[in-house]
Amino acid sequence: MSAPRKPNLLESMACGGVAAAFAVNFTHPIELVKTRMQASGGGIGPTVAGVMKNGGVPAFWKGLPFGWGRELSYTSVKLGAYAPVRNAIGAGGADAPIYLKFFAGALTGGVGSIIGNPFDVLKTLAQTNTDKGASLGSLVTNLHKDQGIAGFYRGVEVNIIRACILNATKMGVYDVTKGYVSDTTGWSRKDVRCSFASAFVAGFFMTVTVAPADMLRTKLMNQPTDAKLYDGFVDCAKKTVQEGGVLSLWRGFVPIWARFAPQATLQLLTIEVIYNQLGFKGI
Repeated sequence: MSAPRKPNLLESMACGGVAAAFAVNFTHPIELVKTRMQASGGGIGPTVAGVMKNGGVPAFWKGLPFGWGRELSYTSVKLGAYAPVRNAIGAGGADAPIYLKFFAGALTGGVGSIIGNPFDVLKTLAQTNTDKGASLGSLVTNLHKDQGIAGFYRGVEVNIIRACILNATKMGVYDVTKGYVSDTTGWSRKDVRCSFASAFVAGFFMTVTVAPADMLRTKLMNQPTDAKLYDGFVDCAKKTVQEGGVLSLWRGFVPIWARFAPQATLQLLTIEVIYNQLGFKGI
């Protein structure tokens, strides 16, 4: 039996996109609740009740097509390109410097966020839109009519920052934790138990580090298509802190963690399974 080979960049990106598109079907409802909480400032209970009242259970999957587009563009890069980029900069070994693993995660996350920003904007608008009569197509048409192509890149600065922090933490912590878990338990790095434990740890730490940027991104992307409420992410951060204090940047922490932990776990477990089935070496 031949030893697993390392996937090339395009192969790995394809695996990452498929893994993420699969995972988002299960985590989209949690993200919808999180996004509406950040946009409205409401609690979990009232937000869930409002979604149910306005659209019933199917409403929790509102904007899912844009979610698929986001995962197949943004996440195919941030998740799928991580291992090839990590290996290319010499951080693939167990004794490689931790900062290089974090750098590989930040680089792939930042590039992916630029590619996927239009889908992020549209997904956010769709998730926060409570008008039953507004179709997904009308959101695209109205945004382009009011703001042109630039409208699809609103909030791109904070989205890049968020993606760099998120992916550096997610992939770096996951990669390093797999080594610790494997050494401590004796499980191989390909063992599902090792991947699950490492992904769970990564999900918690990425929530702690990325919550403020996630809040600002939601506010910037949720601005009306015909109005500009914030003059960039610095102005958004300043006004958010003035209105609710520093801790308001972590509003929605529980649903963010409730989304990130299972999402990170599902994405990482799925891509590891895909790698294994195709005869590729895992992360």
